[in-house]
Amino acid sequence: MCKVDLHTHSAASPDGGITAVQYRRMLADGRLDVVAVTDHNRVDFALGLRAELGARVIVGEEITAREGEIIGLYLESAVPAGLSAQETVRRIKQQHGLVYIPHPFETVRKGLDVATLEAIAADVDIIETRNGRAVFQNRSAAAGVWAAKHAVPGAASSDAHGAVGWGKTYSVLAAAPTHATLVTLLYDAQLAASPPGLRGVLYPKLNRLRKKIGHAARRDEHV
Repeated sequence: MCKVDLHTHSAASPDGGITAVQYRRMLADGRLDVVAVTDHNRVDFALGLRAELGARVIVGEEITAREGEIIGLYLESAVPAGLSAQETVRRIKQQHGLVYIPHPFETVRKGLDVATLEAIAADVDIIETRNGRAVFQNRSAAAGVWAAKHAVPGAASSDAHGAVGWGKTYSVLAAAPTHATLVTLLYDAQLAASPPGLRGVLYPKLNRLRKKIGHAARRDEHV
């Protein structure tokens, strides 16, 4: 069995905080077997970690399209933010990447609405039916219905932005995934989901505040 988390944010994301050391530790101690690093609008950290750890790291990107967020998996270069959902999907597919829809239908976060998702349905490879940080707004049931309607596999992912709470929400696959097998393996996956705790939920706000304070302190040092 292989525990896979397809949605995490490293310290390279503006609101992320997972370090390379923490990724190494999580994979080494068996809490996860494979992890996707899906930073906001960049892939440099993920590419570096994959170069070190190989196939246990999937290079991803959570791309801010005009209509909401879309994740590309198995990318080699960043897809620009600010494009339409259709163009974002086209750019992912141009790299032979997989289209993964995070926290669909949410309005608290930048989830795609029903109309947008229907417009790109033919190109969606995976939809997130369990999000580890879906506390204030949980659309898991609606995502599951959409997945069944369109015969798209669902995934459980942590959406972790820090080390606390990470490793509690993930998909359990029958074997280690590859680009060619991930979608098929997800059809028969077991989805594990546990609450990440208050800090796990609040990490994005805390990380943004910490980085803002750190930036101000460094700026003051050079005045």
